[in-house]
Amino acid sequence: MFRNLVLAGLVATGTFLLWPAPPGGRLVKIYGELKTADRVAVIVPGADTTVETFDDGPERPGGAARALLAEAARLAPHERLAVVAWLGYDAPPTLSLGAIADDAAGEGAGELRRTVVRLRGRTDAPVTLLCHSYGSAVCAKAMPGLPVSDLAVFGSPGVDAPSAAALTAPPRTGSVLASHGGPAQARVGASLGVPARPRVWAGLGANDWIRFVPKTKLGPLGFGTDPMSAAFGARVFEAGPGGHSDYFAPGSTSLRNLTLIVLGRSGQVTG
Repeated sequence: MFRNLVLAGLVATGTFLLWPAPPGGRLVKIYGELKTADRVAVIVPGADTTVETFDDGPERPGGAARALLAEAARLAPHERLAVVAWLGYDAPPTLSLGAIADDAAGEGAGELRRTVVRLRGRTDAPVTLLCHSYGSAVCAKAMPGLPVSDLAVFGSPGVDAPSAAALTAPPRTGSVLASHGGPAQARVGASLGVPARPRVWAGLGANDWIRFVPKTKLGPLGFGTDPMSAAFGARVFEAGPGGHSDYFAPGSTSLRNLTLIVLGRSGQVTG
């Protein structure tokens, strides 16, 4: 019954399921026209995101997608953008052990890889991953060999890689990630004009509480390296004075820079 209500709501709002969502309380929606898009963004949300809260303002994936489209129309009215709001994993509650463990991130990474592979089957446009909070851990695990042009992590508790270069390296032959596509996907990416090594961006709002979370990893707990650290080697973008849920707030510095990253206008991103 709830699934039928969700589908009815999608038709009523003019948005559509990209393909059947994974089982459980998950939802994948696309905003804009994928077939004619010049650029594609995939928004990967963090903890406390559910199907019920999916569209609750710009701090959630549905509202963030609409904010990104509006900002892109303002900055580049002749560019055609499609945005995938992706809740393809079971995001843990913030106040839970799951929020400091990487189990959900590992499961979500496999689903995210499958999503990008399917996107590649439907569009030649460059794909950018926009990964918020716990979603950055999902993206980090999905990244090796993934044919995307850019990865932006923001409000991140840490990424399980020692450097941006390690994060974007092709997967090892025989690894679990390699079995999901690996080098073959990288070759497909090259044929579509995607750089061999995606650009990696990191941002943190001045009032984001995540800055106080230790960036470390102890067994299955924690997420590792701080992507904002100089040693990590990401391109740091300005995120303004916002808090943990403000990155897609209309009129914000963070939304402008994220939109410029998606549009491929690296030289205009403020850092």
